[in-house]
Amino acid sequence: MSCLCRAPVRRLATMPPTPSQTRALLLLPPPPSPLSYAALKAAYHPPLVTVLKELAQRPSLLEIAVPCPHLYGRLDEPRGPLYAATEPLIANVYKLITITASEEAIDTDDTGGVDARVILVAYPRNGQTTAPMPSSTPEQQMQGPAIDIHTLARSSRPWHKLYSIESDPGERLLANFLSHSQTDASVSRVRGGIASSEAPTYEAEPPTQPSTNPVNHVAVAVGGTFDHLHMGHKLLLTLSAFVLGRRQSTDLASSSSVLTVGITGDALLVNKKYAEHLESWRHRQESVHGFLSSLLDFGPPHDGRIRVWEINAPGPNGHAVHASFPFGLTIRYVEIWDPFGPTVTDQGMTALVLSLETRSGGAAVNSKREAQGWAPLEVFEVAVLDASEDDSQDDTFQSKVSSTAIRRKRSEGMGCRSKA
Repeated sequence: MSCLCRAPVRRLATMPPTPSQTRALLLLPPPPSPLSYAALKAAYHPPLVTVLKELAQRPSLLEIAVPCPHLYGRLDEPRGPLYAATEPLIANVYKLITITASEEAIDTDDTGGVDARVILVAYPRNGQTTAPMPSSTPEQQMQGPAIDIHTLARSSRPWHKLYSIESDPGERLLANFLSHSQTDASVSRVRGGIASSEAPTYEAEPPTQPSTNPVNHVAVAVGGTFDHLHMGHKLLLTLSAFVLGRRQSTDLASSSSVLTVGITGDALLVNKKYAEHLESWRHRQESVHGFLSSLLDFGPPHDGRIRVWEINAPGPNGHAVHASFPFGLTIRYVEIWDPFGPTVTDQGMTALVLSLETRSGGAAVNSKREAQGWAPLEVFEVAVLDASEDDSQDDTFQSKVSSTAIRRKRSEGMGCRSKA
């Protein structure tokens, strides 16, 4: 990665937890197989309705643990071969949360609502876990957003409430969690849905060796405006963090792995609709960091080894906030002033994560890199999150979750209050 060590820096404090929030963990059973949105809804909709309605009574942070059988025993592997099974699962879970919250009139956009986040748990479908024998260091095992059940249980997160599903798989998962946890959270069992399961080939058979060696990406980029952080942003950021693999034992002496998050500068947003309700770059950066750090760091709370600092340097991409973690990861939040950002100024990047809606941007980035004699980035595409169950609208993105809709709602709300 490029170095900005000559740039003036300003140390920033890490973000403290919000004391007024109720913090809860929902342990979902393994997802249906084969996976489809309809099957996922049948399995997960009933518990999501119950938990979201209960938590909607006050500002809440809900962490949703989704078992990923295809990741069990494979967290140290490159993420490219695992992406095709991971992306639709996480996209459908976030879609279901969005639609369920909309149906029940539950706010998931404002600070006074339910802040839902998905955690990927490498967990076998039969629930028969073994002691982890990873090649990564104990600290690297703390790197999310994909972790094993032992790491989740030992994370010492201050949950007030623990939700489990009333089913045999749910009880096995809860027992596995509690056997490693010292949480004081009260346990509440909620009704589950209808789950079906036929072990797919990627779980029933050992993975085949690909024809070419997949890249273990330790320099990944993603970009966006990230105004009024919503479920679509959370999906994009979660999968960006997932693509960033753990450093291998041979890489531990090298520099940190880096997740670069390009965030559009304020000056480029003045012509946006309802611009008066846009959040500042600083506010957007802090919101993204609050979300990403909770997904990526399952280490001890208030870890003094975590460092956050601001960089102001001349030239493009010179303003940034960096956050480093003790397991060898740095997140770079870069203020961007053009569609390319650091993807065409940092030769060391190897992967780019983007939404299907911005697919052409990935091609443009790689065209510029190739013109400079640089290797193209491997592009990972993320579904556009929509608030409709009508699949016919997917190609037009008419019902997508958007910051514009949130700003419009706020604008209309202020208009109503001014007329009162």
